[in-house]
Amino acid sequence: MKTTKRHTECCSTDDEKKIDDSKDELVEHSDGDGHEHGVEKTGWRSHWDLLLSLVILIFMLTLEYGFDIVFNNAINLIVYGLAYLLAGWKVLDLAFRKLKRFDIFNEFFLMSVATIGAFLIGEYSEGVAVMVFYAIGEWFQDSAVNRAKRSIKALLDVRPDEVTVIRDGVEQRVDPATVALNETIQIKPGEKVALDGQLISENASFNTAALTGESKPDTKYAKEPILAGMINLNTVAEVKVTALFRDSKLSKILEMVQDATARKSQTQLFISKFAKVYTPIVFFLAVLVCFLPYFFVDDYDFNTWFYRSLVFLVISCPCALVVSIPLGYFGGIGLASRNGILFKGGNFLDVMTKINAVVMDKTGTLTKGVFKVQEVVSKDIAEKELVRFAAILEKNSTHPVAKAVVDYAGETGSTKAEKVEEIAGHGLKGMIDGKDILAGNLKLLRKFSISFPAEVEKVVDTIVVIAIDKAYAGYITIADEIKEDAAQAIKDMHNLNIKTVMLSGDKQSVVDQVAKKLGIDEAFGDLLPEGKVERVQTLKDGGFRLAFVGDGVNDAPVVALADAGIAMGGLGSDATIETADVVIQNDHPSKIVSAILIGKITRNVVWQNIILAMVVKVIVLGLGAGGVATLWEAVIADVGVALLAIVNAVRIQKMQL
Repeated sequence: MKTTKRHTECCSTDDEKKIDDSKDELVEHSDGDGHEHGVEKTGWRSHWDLLLSLVILIFMLTLEYGFDIVFNNAINLIVYGLAYLLAGWKVLDLAFRKLKRFDIFNEFFLMSVATIGAFLIGEYSEGVAVMVFYAIGEWFQDSAVNRAKRSIKALLDVRPDEVTVIRDGVEQRVDPATVALNETIQIKPGEKVALDGQLISENASFNTAALTGESKPDTKYAKEPILAGMINLNTVAEVKVTALFRDSKLSKILEMVQDATARKSQTQLFISKFAKVYTPIVFFLAVLVCFLPYFFVDDYDFNTWFYRSLVFLVISCPCALVVSIPLGYFGGIGLASRNGILFKGGNFLDVMTKINAVVMDKTGTLTKGVFKVQEVVSKDIAEKELVRFAAILEKNSTHPVAKAVVDYAGETGSTKAEKVEEIAGHGLKGMIDGKDILAGNLKLLRKFSISFPAEVEKVVDTIVVIAIDKAYAGYITIADEIKEDAAQAIKDMHNLNIKTVMLSGDKQSVVDQVAKKLGIDEAFGDLLPEGKVERVQTLKDGGFRLAFVGDGVNDAPVVALADAGIAMGGLGSDATIETADVVIQNDHPSKIVSAILIGKITRNVVWQNIILAMVVKVIVLGLGAGGVATLWEAVIADVGVALLAIVNAVRIQKMQL
C-alpha cells in the first residue's frame, strides 16, 4: 500500500549524526552512499586552518616560481607537511574512521591515498593543493546546501515571537505558545498573525503571500478563517483563536517542508546506488593504471604510472553528483514553496514529471465550494414559509448546501425541529410546528414514496426538495461558483497532453454542466467515496500515472491511492492534507500545472548536472591515465564541476514560472 511506502521513505531521514569524540564539532553528513562531508557550523572564521594552509601554499609557490627560491627536501617536507595537515586533517581523520569500518570506497580514503602518494614521490605542492582545493570546494558545497535549507525554512517560518492577547479587557503581549483556545488576539496593521482563528471584526484585508505565494490582498469578513502567517494590511483586527500555536497550519506546513528535504527522490536513490558501484570500479582501474603498463611498456617507470593512478583517483570522486543533485531537489522544493505549493519530498517532484492524467474533485477544487440559493419554487405554500421550514431543518446539518439554505433564510425565530433524523445520502427528516418535514434530494422523496412533478428531475443545479406531511411542497436550487482560473488550468493541462477527469458526489447533470464549461475530458457524478476509489483504480489499471486533487475528508482515500495526491490546503480537511503528497496553499487549480512544471524544471537541472559531471570526469580520467592531466587539473576539474553543478542547482530557486 502507498502509506507503507511513504513510511519507509520517512524512516530514512536521519542523515546527520554527531561524532561524539570530535572536539571541533565536525558533523558527518551522509548522503546515503558513503559520501560524507565535513560540515562546519559557522563560516570562514571556523576555517582558520584551511586559510593558513592556503597562505602557506601560495607563499611557497610564489617563492619557487616567482623568485626561483627552492628549499631543500627536508624543509619542503616540513613546510608543505604542515600545510597538508592543516588543510586535510579532517579528511584524514574521517578516512581512518571509515577504514576501521572496512569502508575504503569513499572520497576521504581516495583523497588520503592520492595525497600521501604525492608526498611519497616528492610532489609536495600538488599533494597540498589537492587537499586545499578539495576543502574549499567542500566548504562551498556545504554552504550552498545549508543556504538552500535556510531559504526553504525562511519562506515559511514567519511566525511572530509575540502576540497581543486580550484578557479581562486588557491587552497583553505574550508568547503565542501560551495562548489558549477561544482566547481573543488582536492584530494591528502591519503585524503578522501568530495563530489560526476566526475573524471577530467586521472585515479586514490580509497579505497571504507567506502561505499562498499570492501578493494580491485577501479581504476576510466576520467568522471567516484567519491563518497564522497572514499579514494584516489596514485596520486593527480581532481574531478568536481556534488552534494552538503548535497545531496551526503554518506550523504543520513548516514541519512538512523540513521533512521534505530529507526524502530522497528516485534520481537521488539511483545516484547513491550508482556511486556504490562506480567508486570501487574506478579504484580498481587506478590500480591497473599503476601496475598494468609494467607488462606492456618497455621503459616502465613506477613513479610516472603511480602519479597517473593518483590523478585517476582524485578525479574519480563523485562529489558533483552526490552534492548537487540533492541541492537541485532542495531548489525545486524552495521554488514550489515560494509559489504556494508544498512538496512533501523530492521524490514527489519526480512523480509529477510522469503524470499523464489529473483527476479532480469538483466542489472546493474546481469550484469555490460556496453555495448560494438560486431559485425557490413552491406549491400550495408561500415561498418564504417553504424556505423557513427547510432552514429550520437544515440547521441540523453541517453540509455546505444546508448552510446555503440557512444563510438565505436569515432569521427563523426560536422554532426548532424535533425528532430530527439524518438519512445518509438522502437528507433530513423532522417535525416542525407539528408537521412532518422532509428536506433533501429526490432519492429522499422516492424513499418515502412521495410523488413530485416530472420537471423537477430536469433541474440541472443542486436541488433541495421539501415535502410537508408526506406531500411534495416545492424545491430550492443551489449553485456553486466555478473558480476563475479553473478553465485556464484545464487548458494548460491539455497543452501538456494530460488527460483530465472530474469525479464528484454531486448529481450527474451538474457535473456534466461544469465539465462542459471547463472542457474536461471525462466527468462522473453521483459517486460515493468508494466510487471515486474505483474510478481512480480503473484509470491506474489502464496505464495512467495520475494525480488526484481534492479537499474533503471523503477525498483522503483517493488521494492516498493516486501516484501523486494533491490537497487544496486553504479549504482542505486536515485528513486530506496529511494524506497528500503535494499541498496547494491558495486552492487555485492553476497551481496543479505549476507543480508539474516545477517537477520538470527540477528534473532538467538535475540531469544537466549528471551529464556535465560524467562527461568532464570521463574526459579527465582519460587524460589522467594518458599522463596529460596532472593532480592540479584533476582537483580543479573535480571541484570546478561540483561548483558549476551547485550554481546550476541553486538557480532553480530564482526561476519564475
